[in-house]
Amino acid sequence: MEKKQHLFIDFEFTMPEKSVKFKGFYPEIIEVGIVAVVNNAVREQFSSYVVPRKFPILSERCKSFLHIAQEQVNKGISFYDLVKKIEEIGTGFENTVVTWGNMDMRVLRNNYLKAGIPFSLKGSEIDLSMEYKRFFGDQNQTGLWKAVKEYGREGTGKHHRALDDALTTYHIFRLVEQDKKYLEKPEPTTIGDLIDVSKLFNKLA
Repeated sequence: MEKKQHLFIDFEFTMPEKSVKFKGFYPEIIEVGIVAVVNNAVREQFSSYVVPRKFPILSERCKSFLHIAQEQVNKGISFYDLVKKIEEIGTGFENTVVTWGNMDMRVLRNNYLKAGIPFSLKGSEIDLSMEYKRFFGDQNQTGLWKAVKEYGREGTGKHHRALDDALTTYHIFRLVEQDKKYLEKPEPTTIGDLIDVSKLFNKLA
């Protein structure tokens, strides 16, 4: 039986200029952060820039918003190497992929599709932002680092850095799981649990 593994994944991706139409534009992964956790212990961390296939030149808006330089992305791995790394980390485990929001997995699936590669990351998926929303009854979807602050904590590293966001997602996951256990109501205790009935009858006999 395969061991269970949680993969906390965050991607940063390209964005077009607001005023310019990029014909055929779609978001491409330019930075990846993965935290692999088995038995509540971090087994592996992976972080890298990724060279976009279709639109390799970053827009000014993208560089400004993500604080990423063109030179950093140019030195990244190819998308095909990213696919190999994802397969390598996930192989031999029963995987649960945890992301904050649904965009990461949507963009990943679309990037596989555009590259003509069958999607190879098998396992269940959790959108932790929706779990958080359901658990705390928030009307609106909360941002990742706002959620951490609501817990009275600080995020790990810098926001919009993929590995830091993946680690922060892992920290929130642990906090939510702890709270779930704390708030789950135990089954009411029966009188039979409190006293051994047979011993009571022996005393009365």
